[in-house]
Amino acid sequence: MAWNLLQPLARASSDTTAYQLTHKDLMSSIEEAKELIDSIYKRANDGLESPKVTPSAFIKYLRQPTEETEAAMLAADYTETTLQILKQRLKPTLGDVNIIDVLSPLQKGLITQATGCDSYFQPMECPDSSSYRTSTGTCNNWMHPMRGASNRGFARWLPADYEDGLSIPKGATEGKLYNGFPLPLVRQVSSELAHVSNDKVTQDQNRSLIFMQWGQWVDHDLVFSPSTDANPRKKEGSCETNSCVFDPPCFPIKFPPNDPRIGTQDFCMPFARTSPACNPNTFVREQINAITSFMDANMVYGSEEFLANLLRNQSSHLGLLAVNEKFQDEGLDFLPFETRNKKNPCLLTNKEANIPCFRGGDMRANENLGLMVFHTLFLREHNRLAMELKKLNPHWDGEVLYQEARKIIGAMIQIITFRDYLPLVLGNEMEQYIPPYIGYNESVDPTVANVFSSAFRFGHGSIPPFVSRLDAKFQPNGPNSTVPLHLTFCASWRIIQEGGIDPVLRGLLINPSKMMKQNEIMTEEVQNRLFEQTEVMGLDLAALNLQRGRDHGIPGYTAWRRFCGLSEPQTVEELGDIFQNIKLAEKFLALYGTADNIDLWIGAVNEPFVPDGRVGPLLSCLIGRQFQQVRDGDRFWWENPGVFTDEQVESLKSVSLPLLFCDNSHLSEVPIDVFQINSYPNDFINCAEFGKLDLSPWKVQTE
Repeated sequence: MAWNLLQPLARASSDTTAYQLTHKDLMSSIEEAKELIDSIYKRANDGLESPKVTPSAFIKYLRQPTEETEAAMLAADYTETTLQILKQRLKPTLGDVNIIDVLSPLQKGLITQATGCDSYFQPMECPDSSSYRTSTGTCNNWMHPMRGASNRGFARWLPADYEDGLSIPKGATEGKLYNGFPLPLVRQVSSELAHVSNDKVTQDQNRSLIFMQWGQWVDHDLVFSPSTDANPRKKEGSCETNSCVFDPPCFPIKFPPNDPRIGTQDFCMPFARTSPACNPNTFVREQINAITSFMDANMVYGSEEFLANLLRNQSSHLGLLAVNEKFQDEGLDFLPFETRNKKNPCLLTNKEANIPCFRGGDMRANENLGLMVFHTLFLREHNRLAMELKKLNPHWDGEVLYQEARKIIGAMIQIITFRDYLPLVLGNEMEQYIPPYIGYNESVDPTVANVFSSAFRFGHGSIPPFVSRLDAKFQPNGPNSTVPLHLTFCASWRIIQEGGIDPVLRGLLINPSKMMKQNEIMTEEVQNRLFEQTEVMGLDLAALNLQRGRDHGIPGYTAWRRFCGLSEPQTVEELGDIFQNIKLAEKFLALYGTADNIDLWIGAVNEPFVPDGRVGPLLSCLIGRQFQQVRDGDRFWWENPGVFTDEQVESLKSVSLPLLFCDNSHLSEVPIDVFQINSYPNDFINCAEFGKLDLSPWKVQTE
């Protein structure tokens, strides 16, 4: 392989020496990058054949890419690795110069083409008209067909903040100062600012667990960033070791000395960086969003054609989704089992039960019991709608039935989120950031912003430490009615063998969310025991959130305060005024040195709530702005004229979560407002009083 990559040219007019890479040598660097990345992906995929009972194995499974996503990840990894190889080879001659500044536009174009990144930015022709969304989100915007599509990079509302300006996360270089101070270890920040023990949790007096669970359901409709953790330089080939060396894609979370979980020994928690997306405009590392940016129920249907087809019942012409062929929930359907690979961590949570993971439109369907409940409910609702539509329109074929039911499901999620959920999150800030709908605006870019992937993690502060299963009288369902949260991750067997989804759904309805308070941000179930199923130490969700923010190059807390037009604290007193807690401000600055170094997530979740909301002013701005763009930049938004008829729009206004629960579970009584705290039987009413979604406006008159 050629190493003499540089050929000196004549001295340029600016009196700097220019260099030129020959076409052959540039291509050799690209080929070397491809060989390296191909070996990484092969080792990662080979690793799926031998499951391990570790927390990292669970999170690796849940962040597993589909085939189309992996192809997009490969192209981006080829590009980034090519740049790294070139930078290393040029360093003896050019020093630490930014490699992007050395390459000519022609050379950048060649890299983009040779790595396959150009295929994700090619012009595409869209049909003149279509009543239905594409699975991938392409062609939603006719002028910009790629906006909001799956397997593209996140949007940036502020420039990425990397250590080298290109890809290296802040905190990767030990001893490096930022604004004159070292960044604190994320595990230390988590332990000192986010931890609360399970027995000292404050319950939310107004929000039920349905409120917390719906937030995660919506998040999975907008954000999914997979990763590949294989590393050819590591003995085991992956990031799943206790090594504390930053060795991409491994960005381990180092524990501070005398951490209560490890004593004095050196220890690091495994962490794999989110895979990059192709970004040919600047080549600055951007993370991939594997799903669409639209509220289109892609967690039910998938965000690519292959998966969408895999989820359907191919033996039926009724437009149905596939269901479990082995088990039923007292006559109601379960999700089908996942069979695409041998690494199925749900089999490991109870080896005697031998129950695999469920298959849904999103790999994270198996993460917890609440998600399994919602995935099951919407599977049943789709099939119920398809069957009802068939009765109204016997001439409709399976494709029309599938697409019409899918369209209604998407509208349901949009309506419930904007009408019922977001006002409880944003409180009196709702109308400031999400004013009444005035129609589709093709100039609005709905692409989910990278900062939203961090900001919407506020919901982690609402997760209680236990999962409750209740019987038909909303009483504890036997001796194992209350289970520590960490024993329910990927436990599909609990749904199959412990009464179906109804006991869990009753628990979500009757129990409160955890109240997120300063000094009570995250329970030890997720702050110390995330995905813990064995003696292997569980992960720390707060530390993961902070490390992920640095991995993604998310600018700090004060930069986002400035972005939102809010005050930028510099002193203890100014930060204390924002937090309404001077002692907490002192704690922050003792850790970070300066407010400019504070990580976005931990600063934002410590702001007192806006009136009637569950987030502070900064998160209100970031979350509200994102949802407004997702709505206004969506040509298929349910209120956009022409998407549904006027009669269908009026009918859709009656959709609600209580109606969903009544139609798709064995519950005969539910509360009117399921997001609020309710007591049984006082706040429950019979399902018959909710009526039904009137589908008659969908009947097509035939001659």
